[in-house]
Amino acid sequence: MSFELPIFPLGSVLFPHTVLPLRVFEPRFQLLVDACLVGDGRFGVVLIERGSEVGGGDTRFETGTIAQIAGVADLENGHRLILAVGGGRFNVVQWLPDDPYPRALVDDFDEQSELDADLPIAETERKLRRALALMSEAGYDVGDTGVQVSDDANVAVQQLCALAPVSSLDAQELLTADPDSEQLRRLQRFLDDEIAVLQQQLAAG
Repeated sequence: MSFELPIFPLGSVLFPHTVLPLRVFEPRFQLLVDACLVGDGRFGVVLIERGSEVGGGDTRFETGTIAQIAGVADLENGHRLILAVGGGRFNVVQWLPDDPYPRALVDDFDEQSELDADLPIAETERKLRRALALMSEAGYDVGDTGVQVSDDANVAVQQLCALAPVSSLDAQELLTADPDSEQLRRLQRFLDDEIAVLQQQLAAG
């Protein structure tokens, strides 16, 4: 059954089981946070297809992730720092008016497929480490290139997708892929392409 969800359109993708820090300053999203805190603390995150996070008028993708507020800090300038954790995925059934903030009727994303016990998580993790190491060698700021994922295969798949150095559009493709084995297959393809490009850049030196 469809249910109504406040929506926070962003320029990045939130994956299930991963953490989302947000600085909230726009009045409409301050109202969204107020409503969430009065309610069950949940809101939806969708990637902006065209437009800007600020001011509205954006075009949004229709598959996103439910975020659960885990903490709120009020700043002196009136802004808020929000810490949220990704839950299940959803599909938008109908966009509702953005007054006073973006909202939609949504359905739970179909995640009923049985987990594949032979998911190549360790292989994908090695490729991710390799891609991040090559990016660091090429001079990109990737921070800590160490990769640690959960022992829970469902969680690990989402964490690997979130850590991958891919564009927001590629991340959206990973988010909408189902089941987990398809997510990993696409992620490995993205990582193989990235590794090949980085190796060519470094060889050309």
